[in-house]
Amino acid sequence: MNEASSLAIQFELKPAVRAISRRSREKAEEAPSPHQYARYPRIVQVMALAIHFRGMLELGEAKDYADLARLGCVSRERISQIMILNWLAPEIQHEVVQLPKTPGGRFPVSETTLRAVARNLRWEEQRAQWNGLLGAATD
Repeated sequence: MNEASSLAIQFELKPAVRAISRRSREKAEEAPSPHQYARYPRIVQVMALAIHFRGMLELGEAKDYADLARLGCVSRERISQIMILNWLAPEIQHEVVQLPKTPGGRFPVSETTLRAVARNLRWEEQRAQWNGLLGAATD
């Protein structure tokens, strides 16, 4: 063969990805928004996580907050924030974990506000603050 000759290869590529079926605009507008689905409020999830982490520490599954941070792929500071919720009175912890699902997972009491309640070390005062927050949330 000389250098002037060339070889041509033809082939057809077929995409391996399936075609995406899209709804028409009319049907897309009728679909419920994601915020209409009921979810547990964020404070329920974080409170449950705090209780779980405390159990891991008590059972020796984690040595310290640094271990928890590595396991959870978060900073040690975030673990400290979560663990503050364990300072809440047991009744408040129980009430928080028992909160019902809400549309979009929204609840008027934020995690930051709940941590502020937990920093008060007197359980009687915590209960008064919590009841005040719940009263304000229902108004």
